[in-house]
Amino acid sequence: MMQFPETIDIPLDMWVDAAMDWVLITFSGFFDLLGQIILYIMIYIEKFFVWLPWPVLIIGVGILAWRVTGRWYSGLLMAAMLFFIGALGLWELGMMTLSLVVASVLISLVIGIPLGIAMASSDRFEAVLKPILDGMQTMPSFVYLIPALMLFGLGKVPALFATIIYAVPPVIRLTNVGIREVSPSVIEAAHAFGSSYWQILFKAQLPLARPTIMVGINQTTMMALAMVVIASMIGAKGLGLEVLLAINRIEVGRGFEAGLCIVFMAIVIDRITFALATKKKH
Repeated sequence: MMQFPETIDIPLDMWVDAAMDWVLITFSGFFDLLGQIILYIMIYIEKFFVWLPWPVLIIGVGILAWRVTGRWYSGLLMAAMLFFIGALGLWELGMMTLSLVVASVLISLVIGIPLGIAMASSDRFEAVLKPILDGMQTMPSFVYLIPALMLFGLGKVPALFATIIYAVPPVIRLTNVGIREVSPSVIEAAHAFGSSYWQILFKAQLPLARPTIMVGINQTTMMALAMVVIASMIGAKGLGLEVLLAINRIEVGRGFEAGLCIVFMAIVIDRITFALATKKKH
């Protein structure tokens, strides 16, 4: 009686494997086309960041940080962090990592913001999507690599796919929360003036929910950056690959350098996006 009965055995793994086999057989052409499109976009984003002269990016980030935070020393600190990445000889790898983060965040926003709006518009849809988002946020990130590999193989595309699944829930949730927190009196006033659903959405709800949505974008960006090391296991180049190689070869210094660069990049992105959210709120 102390052990669970062996006769009760739910073959969930076999059902999932059968479902994945069916998806691969039925939609292989679609996923091949989707992979080519995503790869095309990623290559051009990566080429842009690698091509961009390092002084332009460092100075531009410094000025942006100064303007959004209102403190000149914050801009100087952000620029110094980016300069440090180049000084360690990891500038090109850092730009590869940045391109992966930018591409994954852009696609996450294209997917997440409309889903957040739909959640805010329908209680039933929110009830259906919330458990899915809970599962996406609590599932071990390594699990995302398996379907990504099966659908797209090794390379940048499965890394992007896994990163999007991991990073998209915060922007969906916070878009929903931001719109639902808009004062009902504002919506009633808009209705009284004869505004349509789309006019209320774009001229009242989204502008008022913008600070919360910006926090969601901030969290999505940070989660995408946290995924780069794991994504390197399936073909994503950049700083994550340096960390992975350092683990395989037990090179502490190499891993520390790459990890520190990821930390600096995370700090720069976090401070700028958080300052943008706070600025919009004020």
